[in-house]
Amino acid sequence: MVNRLNRRTVLRGTGGALMALPYLDAMAGTTTVNAVPTRMVCAGLNFGFVPRLFFPETTGSDYELPERLQPLKNLKNDFTVFSGLDHGTEAQGGHGGIHAYLSGVLSKNSKGMPEANISIDQKAAQNVGVQTRYPSLQLASGHDTNHMISWSAAGVSIPPVTNVETIYDLLFQKVDPRLRQSTQAKYAARTSILDLVRTDAEYLQRKVGTRDRDKLDRYFTSVREVEKRLIQASQWLDRPKPTVDYRLAAAANDLDFIDRVPLYYDLMALALQTDSTRVITLALGDIGANYGGFKISRGYHQLTHHGKVPEYITELSVIEQFHTTQIARFLEQLKVVQEPNGKTLLDNTMVLFGSGMGNASSHSNKNLPLVLAGGGFRHGEHKSHFKDEAGRQATAASNLFVSMLQRFGVETDKFGLSSSTLTGLEVQS
Repeated sequence: MVNRLNRRTVLRGTGGALMALPYLDAMAGTTTVNAVPTRMVCAGLNFGFVPRLFFPETTGSDYELPERLQPLKNLKNDFTVFSGLDHGTEAQGGHGGIHAYLSGVLSKNSKGMPEANISIDQKAAQNVGVQTRYPSLQLASGHDTNHMISWSAAGVSIPPVTNVETIYDLLFQKVDPRLRQSTQAKYAARTSILDLVRTDAEYLQRKVGTRDRDKLDRYFTSVREVEKRLIQASQWLDRPKPTVDYRLAAAANDLDFIDRVPLYYDLMALALQTDSTRVITLALGDIGANYGGFKISRGYHQLTHHGKVPEYITELSVIEQFHTTQIARFLEQLKVVQEPNGKTLLDNTMVLFGSGMGNASSHSNKNLPLVLAGGGFRHGEHKSHFKDEAGRQATAASNLFVSMLQRFGVETDKFGLSSSTLTGLEVQS
């Protein structure tokens, strides 16, 4: 009989040496199917895709992959392409609507909503709690503050980590034992600030008007969220980080966009495989200096406003095809990792890829380009023409998010402005 190992089992050597173990079959015991966690990854581009190159011409399982999705041809049965989904009038406004990609609601329209314009990743992270070192990771390839895609329940955008070296350190850099005690003390000192000022805070709320009270409520909620993160960080301070056979190149963060983006995906795959987190977002924004290393003659933003000029579309295609190639590479990385329940890491990870903008050339936020891979859903189709009960075009992107959240284990039948789960999206038997 094989004894079941605790998920946090470590190897202990002389001199206090510790080494974390990967996710082993013995850690799942006889309940492998239930013990293996579900993960969620959401990656998004700033300015969408050229629609005619992204969306298939026919629906169903016999559709032909369009030019933009050709890099995914070997994974066709592992993903679903959606068309006809968007966030309706609640997330219009051209580039200003990009931040609603994962929430369905513009921040300015979120007043009075139970959880403001919380994004799907943060809703899922609530279900993770302290089970992992990080309840979620927010990453971005640049410093574009207009492309904040992760939002808290307080309606506050969550700044992403952009430096790949920092991401690596967060996941795998060992903590100096000499610094542990002082770090623990700092965490303890920072986790009670609202309790210390509670009386003054309550007095201040009574003295201001309704609009200011609403602002204060959001502010205090965001502070509480930070405090929760500090408490979680302190609980994990004495637990060793995983050991992986992966090293970044020197000065990795100084690499051009084209060489840096694959590193984000590598680190995301390792974060999932080591169960360091189960929820990740990646915002793929400005390509940076030197045209990102692409062989193009104009900036990304300029190219997206192509006005159907063939030369612009040709250069824009270089960037867009790079992104679909990278997401295909990431999915293949997940697919080769076997997990204790007999499935792959991709089977146990839902990956949403797309944008909060449908067509940058026309400043449209309608008909969002969306692909969902893995996660235990039944894939292999192009799903389109979503209608409501009256036969009208339905605004169903948030319905897709409800289906994803339920698959993640969140007990909800509502997210943002959704009306239900997404019709036709089935879970594999």
